[in-house]
Amino acid sequence: MKNKLFENHLKETMRKRPVFGMTIYSNCPQLIESLGYAGFDFAFIDAEHCPWEVTALKEAIIAARIAGVSPLVRVTEPGMIEIRKALEMGAEGVIVPHVRTLEDMQLCVRAAKFPPVGRRGFDTTVRAAQYGMGPSGSEYVAAANDTELVIPMAEDFEFIDNIDALMNVPGIDAINFGPADYSMSTNAPSGYNMKDSSVDEVMKLIVSKSAPKGISVMAPAVPPTYENAVSLINKGVNMVIMGSDMFNFQSAIKMIKKDTLDKYKG
Repeated sequence: MKNKLFENHLKETMRKRPVFGMTIYSNCPQLIESLGYAGFDFAFIDAEHCPWEVTALKEAIIAARIAGVSPLVRVTEPGMIEIRKALEMGAEGVIVPHVRTLEDMQLCVRAAKFPPVGRRGFDTTVRAAQYGMGPSGSEYVAAANDTELVIPMAEDFEFIDNIDALMNVPGIDAINFGPADYSMSTNAPSGYNMKDSSVDEVMKLIVSKSAPKGISVMAPAVPPTYENAVSLINKGVNMVIMGSDMFNFQSAIKMIKKDTLDKYKG
């Protein structure tokens, strides 16, 4: 019986409906597994802001694969080696922070996609290719180019200044809008507020540039409520980040503290 590659299904699901995920900051594979068992579509595994080196992500990616939730790894920068390693370890996609220039955008594709789309280095002795025990090399290349996602982040004013040139780069699957960092980059910090604000207008611009090219848009619902998720979807977002493990855990323990601890501890 011939072995199969990892079954990457997020792109296919996105053609039918919006997808929902959560950012994982805590370095806890059990939480990633729990997302899959709860029916989430993707785990946003953050190697940029937490002490989780890209080369130590293998357990997190395995946890996601076991539970059937798509592992998307945010690397630390637009870098050839980091992007390739995340995908070789079995990530279904890479999220690349602080893409500011045309060269950054081109590098994202060059690192993630095999020729003729990009210039990703080829090796089948990696998990994504079942260490050479799975399908042929050509099947591995075709499946990777077709199903793995390249997701640059629009979180700096330079991205918007260069948006037309950046959006014309072939091989991009989605844009992740980071409203907090974007507003910081303009010296007008507004956090995650996207309700009738200047940041909201920027997100609408990204959607307007992405939709005609069939490029998805990812954005955070903060706080992660049904109403905020629907608001994003109505604006054209189809990859919704429902908060983070730390935010949701903190919200839960604050409620427990208020409802129980404070009443008994005075």
